[in-house]
Amino acid sequence: MPNIVIPYKPRALQKILHGQIDKHRFSVIVLHRRAGKTVMAINHMLKAALTNKYLNPRYAFISPYRLQGKATAWDYIKQFAGKIPGTKFNESELRCDLPNGSRITILGAENDQAIRGISLDGCVFDETQSIKPTIFPEVIRPALADRKGWCIFIGTPKGRNNFYQLYQSAIKNPKWYACTYKASETEILDDEELQAAKDVMSKDLYEQEFECSFQAAITGSYYGTIIEDLVKEKRMVSNLFDEDIDVETWWDLGMNDQTAIWFVQRHKKEIRLIDYYENTGHGLDHYADVLKNKGFEYSTHIFPHDVKVRELGNYAKTRLEALLDLGIVGEVAPKLSIEDGIESVRKNLVNCWFDQDKCATGIEYLKAYQKKWDDKAQVFKSKPQHSYASHCADAFRTGVAGQGIELSNWKKEVPVNTNYIV
Repeated sequence: MPNIVIPYKPRALQKILHGQIDKHRFSVIVLHRRAGKTVMAINHMLKAALTNKYLNPRYAFISPYRLQGKATAWDYIKQFAGKIPGTKFNESELRCDLPNGSRITILGAENDQAIRGISLDGCVFDETQSIKPTIFPEVIRPALADRKGWCIFIGTPKGRNNFYQLYQSAIKNPKWYACTYKASETEILDDEELQAAKDVMSKDLYEQEFECSFQAAITGSYYGTIIEDLVKEKRMVSNLFDEDIDVETWWDLGMNDQTAIWFVQRHKKEIRLIDYYENTGHGLDHYADVLKNKGFEYSTHIFPHDVKVRELGNYAKTRLEALLDLGIVGEVAPKLSIEDGIESVRKNLVNCWFDQDKCATGIEYLKAYQKKWDDKAQVFKSKPQHSYASHCADAFRTGVAGQGIELSNWKKEVPVNTNYIV
């Protein structure tokens, strides 16, 4: 190919990052808002795509949501790659095809099933702090294996969630690159602009967004502060399961997305969360197998009110009836408003203990469950943000709502399939 000059002049900080990323296969970069991390990552990926010697290289820019990626990255890709002769853009697929056969695609992490099975030479995670933690190990890491592809994780802190854990792991791994750059250090934004931001933002939000603080509370989190208190009170322990106490399960049943299950034991006033499981793309028989393979003795299963809708793949039966056929017998929680349910969870969390190992994912999801932000009004709405954390939080809310309810009449029915009696 002829020499191509991309219309990109990196700042001093961006030059440093390009140099370090070139030396490492995996990079975790924590940068303040307006530091130019998206522009830097796109141009790094574009250069890699243009100089790749393999046949038909593939690259992906992954955002928490596909529409978010379109809003933040697509115009940049067109701006910088548009000067390259022979480049083609597919607007409907958010795909950039370069003249050497390389391809860059914007993907959304909200539907991990849609991106499974791909092969990648390189990848950028944007706003990593808001992406479901399982996407990289379960979906993207295998996609990079064939050609030993690279990955860049960029974002700003959002409490001590998976992005924090990833950053801490990268610091300890000499084969990974990890860095943090605060607004007070880079001088990209002047003092007047930073002061104007301080004037309208809470201290926690400013520390999180501009000073890259992992210590700041997750702004708008419903349960984050309570869970941090549980950590301080040493309520997060290992091997919490007590074989002398029966187990109950709390469910959120997904139709086209995650099904989440909490495994719970009760002792006096204590609520002990001993395990957590979620998955997607499976029928109810899969979750029946999960319950059976856990080996627990179950006292009951608490389902959300929408369990009475039809089961996917079996239009003749409701999910309630399908569960009965599998021998999963339990109770239907009453339907509460989201606000009442959240408040009930807040009151009950103070009585909770968690298995810090088996419930690690569930704990992080509860911390990440937050109010929806209204960009126009610049305030948090009274409704929660729908995200990867929603199903976990909904399952927890189902269990709390179902405490002390009367057994449903259908619980007395005898299931037919004795292979799955749980």
